[in-house]
Amino acid sequence: MAKTAFLGLGVMGFHMAGHLAAKGHQVTVWNRTEAKSREWAAQHKGEVAKDPAAAAFGAEYVFLCLGDDPDVREVFDQLEPSLGAGMIVVDHTTASAGLARELDERCRVKGARFLDAPISGGEAGAVNGKLTIMCGGEEKAFKSAEPVMAAYGKNMTLIGESGAGQLAKSVNQICIAGIVQGLSEGLHFAEKAGLDAEKVIAAISGGAAQSWQMENRWKTMVEGKFDHGFAVDWMRKDLRITLEAARENGASLPLTATVDQYYADVQAMGGERWDTSSLIARLKRD
Repeated sequence: MAKTAFLGLGVMGFHMAGHLAAKGHQVTVWNRTEAKSREWAAQHKGEVAKDPAAAAFGAEYVFLCLGDDPDVREVFDQLEPSLGAGMIVVDHTTASAGLARELDERCRVKGARFLDAPISGGEAGAVNGKLTIMCGGEEKAFKSAEPVMAAYGKNMTLIGESGAGQLAKSVNQICIAGIVQGLSEGLHFAEKAGLDAEKVIAAISGGAAQSWQMENRWKTMVEGKFDHGFAVDWMRKDLRITLEAARENGASLPLTATVDQYYADVQAMGGERWDTSSLIARLKRD
């Protein structure tokens, strides 16, 4: 069993750290709000650290699950003095590929290794320990961390060198954005046409139109229930990172840019914390 540190106990990290403890790993947690760390420790076997450096000190694996580039950089700055030879830092935050490459270099100076490892699967995937993890970094570091990440990861893939995991997460978000918008328009059309949405979904979900979003979100979309899943604010953050990367590499993402603006409309409607399936709400607002 490994000695681990887990920094960031949000919607995803809280459960991921719990799975590590449940598998018998030694876990020390830190969260910006200490009350959250205490709540975690009351439910799981593990220690609470006063700061990132204390959490990371002596750990074999340091896991981060934070919000955005500035959060990752701030926490990494604090834990950096505790890095040592052989340690592996795994960042599960969806952040920029540029930051991943920067932190990879900073880890190497200390004799440590870095993996950018953004996750997909939502809160349900974290709760059930069935997340998809897209990794960038050295194969040796990935092979070392893989059995530890298996505590909460179902599908783990090394995509390529440092930054590749974050770029793969952008591909994931590009695909989701298009699918959710298409499903929203389809359900909106069905309603306007006077069709029974349940019968329509039953008819088309076994064919080429089928998707995870259709299977898991069509009913709540029709009912206007968006109090679950991945928040619009976070999706816009991810799409911002994606569109910035596209400007750098020359990719053309007209649909993604359009859907990003549709999510801005949802935010303006007060849906900042609604699930991403709330794209349908802007079609119904008139």
